Amino acid sequence: MTRIFRRVVEMVIEPRRLLGLRHLPRFLADRRALRRAGLALRWRDLHPQLGDRLPGTPFDPHYFHQAGWLARALAAGRPAQHVDIGSDVRLVAALSAFVPIEFVDVRPLDVVLEGLTCRAGSLGSLPFADRSVISLSCLHVIEHVGLGRYGDPLDADGPRHAAAELARVLSPGGRLMLSTPVGRPRVEFNAHRVFDPTSIPALFPGLTLDRFALVDDGGRFLPDVRPEQAIGAEYACGLYVLARPVE
Repeated sequence: MTRIFRRVVEMVIEPRRLLGLRHLPRFLADRRALRRAGLALRWRDLHPQLGDRLPGTPFDPHYFHQAGWLARALAAGRPAQHVDIGSDVRLVAALSAFVPIEFVDVRPLDVVLEGLTCRAGSLGSLPFADRSVISLSCLHVIEHVGLGRYGDPLDADGPRHAAAELARVLSPGGRLMLSTPVGRPRVEFNAHRVFDPTSIPALFPGLTLDRFALVDDGGRFLPDVRPEQAIGAEYACGLYVLARPVE
């Protein structure tokens, strides 16, 4: 009973889970039916999942589309080495199957996987020499910098300092693929910031905006638009390809 009690408590504490309680009668009826069919189901082993009976597969549009966006960019460019700063670890694991990935995070990833190298580092001080990285990504990260959520130092100007570090390590001819929430500017402490979509290129004065894509408030992926199209959004995702000109 301890596990099922803990699950119910989690639902009460977290409103999203609380909505799943409407499926509890169906869960109990299914349990009774399976027990009558001879399946051994002990109370102490129950692990109720009450919100998965859905008409379609749920997904986060930001993370889904940014993963496809970055994967296609790397598949087209085939860099000899790609560096990722703090993005979704499931994404970098998949990318490492066809492009060698060096993954850097303030919370080091302790895994062994062919094609993937992991090291500790932060956007306050990246462990790379100036202008040494030809292919670089940082997806849904810069909005967190300086808010302390992940153990990073508090810094009101965190995004500006992070942008300076990303620009510092990008080599001539290199490309930075960056995503972040865009729309009505604000800080939702301590989760993240939402940026004016036109403000991001201004954080990278030495780089040029090569392309911009958008996941809009409706979850639609718009592959080639202008940042101005996201002005007035509530919580969209801007995907920026920023390049350092060849000298």
